[in-house]
Amino acid sequence: MNQQSTLEQLQQLKLSGMAKRYEAILKQPVHQHPEPHELIASLAEAETGYRVYQRTQLYLRLSKLRYHATPEQINCTPGRGITKEILAMLTDGSFIEKSENLLITGSTGCGKSYLACAMGRNACLLGHRTLYYSMNRFIEALAAARLDGTYIRWINMIAKTPLLIIDDFGLQPLTHDMRLTLLQILEDRFAKGATIVTSQLPVNKWYEYINEPTLADAICDRLTANSNKIELKGDSLRQKKNN
Repeated sequence: MNQQSTLEQLQQLKLSGMAKRYEAILKQPVHQHPEPHELIASLAEAETGYRVYQRTQLYLRLSKLRYHATPEQINCTPGRGITKEILAMLTDGSFIEKSENLLITGSTGCGKSYLACAMGRNACLLGHRTLYYSMNRFIEALAAARLDGTYIRWINMIAKTPLLIIDDFGLQPLTHDMRLTLLQILEDRFAKGATIVTSQLPVNKWYEYINEPTLADAICDRLTANSNKIELKGDSLRQKKNN
């Protein structure tokens, strides 16, 4: 058997995980080579692991998360409004699988965006495609999609994404067109995808912020139904970091 030919065939078939594992095995002394069934199991395991890693890296790259945050870096204390128990419940990914929303509120600098990005990164690691938009970027993306004729494709792409993160909701005034688009996105995603929203405004002020009764009712209903709410408290973490 031509081992080099086998290695090249694995590479040509783009079985990169198998190829790397097989190449590593070939470098070992012959008496340490695994039995045929063990070799097959080892190669399959390597390919599976490689593909999961590649998928995760792709999801992380496409998510465009604002922060490289992880759940382990979240400061969990009762005084902050989030405990280790709450964080553990969120990081198991069940709220995404159940298409539940996560509404994170609190004053500026308290870690809302960081927590949202940590949840986004964790979702990618669990195999869920994720999209992150700050409210500014969301408005820019909407305008660009309207201009270049990709609006329907953009809306459909968001609708099919398991986890959508909208950061800094409430900082920018909404036009009628923005309200309609937000409602359409939430309608398309209802019971089909999870949405994380961060805001300095408490949830009970969102109706007033949207400022158009009929649309406000519909938007708030779709955001708050089947939702988990976290109100972060405490001093600005940015000030602590700078001190």
